[in-house]
Amino acid sequence: MLRPALLLPLALAACSAAPGADFPKLAPTETLLLEEPLSPSPAPGLEARAEALRARAAALRTATP
Repeated sequence: MLRPALLLPLALAACSAAPGADFPKLAPTETLLLEEPLSPSPAPGLEARAEALRARAAALRTATP
């Protein structure tokens, strides 16, 4: 049975990253929480497709008794 004094070092060793692992760069929370619109839109074609699907759904709803 492992002694309780050995559990903490073993747990910390299990959580450590492999040598040479690259960690993502940290950014301030204030920067991440800004809700600025994306410019230019990353997918302008998706907006047209979504509108076409909404029109199709509306047409199917009116056609169904």
